[in-house]
Amino acid sequence: MATDYRVVRLRPSGLDYTVASGNDLLTAAAAAGIAVPSACRNGVCEICEARLLTGEAINTRNQQTITMGGRLMLCRTEALTDLELEITAVMGAGENPPKLFQAMVAEVRSISHDVYRVELKVNRRRELSFHAGQYLSVNLPDAEPCYFSIASSPSADNIELHIQATPEWVSAQKVIDALMSGGEVTLEMPHGKACLAAAPRKPLLMVAAGTGFAQMKSMVDYLRETGFDQPVTLYWGVRRPEDMYLRSLAETWDAEWPPFRFAPVVGDDEDNDWSGHHDQLVDAVLASGFDWGNVQVMASGSPVMVYTLMDALVEAGLPESDFYSDVLEYAPRT
Repeated sequence: MATDYRVVRLRPSGLDYTVASGNDLLTAAAAAGIAVPSACRNGVCEICEARLLTGEAINTRNQQTITMGGRLMLCRTEALTDLELEITAVMGAGENPPKLFQAMVAEVRSISHDVYRVELKVNRRRELSFHAGQYLSVNLPDAEPCYFSIASSPSADNIELHIQATPEWVSAQKVIDALMSGGEVTLEMPHGKACLAAAPRKPLLMVAAGTGFAQMKSMVDYLRETGFDQPVTLYWGVRRPEDMYLRSLAETWDAEWPPFRFAPVVGDDEDNDWSGHHDQLVDAVLASGFDWGNVQVMASGSPVMVYTLMDALVEAGLPESDFYSDVLEYAPRT
């Protein structure tokens, strides 16, 4: 017997997902990678409350029908028809407003010759909502904010950062020095629109240069949690082999997660004269054999790399609307 599916549309976020007959709306949303606030999962806490705008549903606790305008708890509701719900607690990609949070330093550890893995324990963690792929700023007294990609999944208890710092990079080194001294630090988050508010509906191509890997790690962790089964490919470009600071992690994903493929791209480490236009990385991506009409691209790196990649992929047939990078927001072309 064929499974019956209904479409659930969420307002005002604009997100939608499908739910199979017999499944509750909350479980189906989670499977689609949509973060709906919840706690008890039995209809008591009322955190997953929504209002039914159109359609018909049933309350699984008392078997009463819910009609338009009715209040419901996603964890105790099944769809009888396609539904449209109003739930303001669910944000579209990049729409969660930035807020200030205090965080305690849990760990600062060197993981390469110039990259540190930082773990922060955020106060009021339940008030913090972000999407996989977003970034934050570390706000130190008497200094400009320093921005870093979040490397952890939105469901993780702590926030993970990958910070590249040397004495020559004064601002990043100042952040590392402050974090190593312990105590509290002020964060502003989340930022960025190149992120995943829900699991993609087509294959995903991720292209990162240097510590742009952090943004991709957040998305990989998130997609693995949702059981995402579309192909996921990561191209990670660096100048020298030692710059690929978590290569073993990417290789583990490749070995253990069937949809995932890892493609490392290392520059010419003999003269270290890697093209300023990152041609080697872009050429490797172009040679991948993707159907450019059926893939979503996430890119993280310098503006030069991102725009070179975007131009090449659009010329190859990728719709520009399927190319995502924070560079397009913070460094728009004039």
